[in-house]
Amino acid sequence: MNAFSRLPGLLRRARTSPLWLALLNRLLWRVIPFNRPHRIRIEALADGEVRTVAPYRRSSFNHLRGTHACAIATVAEFSSGLLLLSLLDPSRYRLIMARLEVDYRYQAKTDIVAATRLSPAELEAQVLVPLQSQEVLLFTLPTEVHDRAGNLVARAVITWQVKAWSQVKTQGGGA
Repeated sequence: MNAFSRLPGLLRRARTSPLWLALLNRLLWRVIPFNRPHRIRIEALADGEVRTVAPYRRSSFNHLRGTHACAIATVAEFSSGLLLLSLLDPSRYRLIMARLEVDYRYQAKTDIVAATRLSPAELEAQVLVPLQSQEVLLFTLPTEVHDRAGNLVARAVITWQVKAWSQVKTQGGGA
């Protein structure tokens, strides 16, 4: 059993408990080591919404001492993926990022906050219903990134490949 199989329960607890939210953030730094230097963390979890934060820190700076474009893209992708993982059962569905498009608008010189939203009705209509008749679904999910002053830093559109684990064919020949 991997860490992601326990994610739904951890997310439920983290929605209402600051202690569980802190534990979840630490666990995610451990299982997603790429995010550790940026200290990306979940700020808020709600039904159909996730907000994540990348602190303004040297490990995320560009040559102008602003937040690097890659850190902005990473916090947007993390927010989007976490929202999907919170809405879809990770033991039933595999998510792979297929494409990431980012429109950069403003140079961030403070913490940045990525917000991703998807209502239950949108999830049903755009993901769950199509997956009943399709083996693989490409699903785009927009995310906005703002600085702490409210300036729009970037708009990202993340395209996810969603596939039932039962449809995944591994190199070893198993399903």
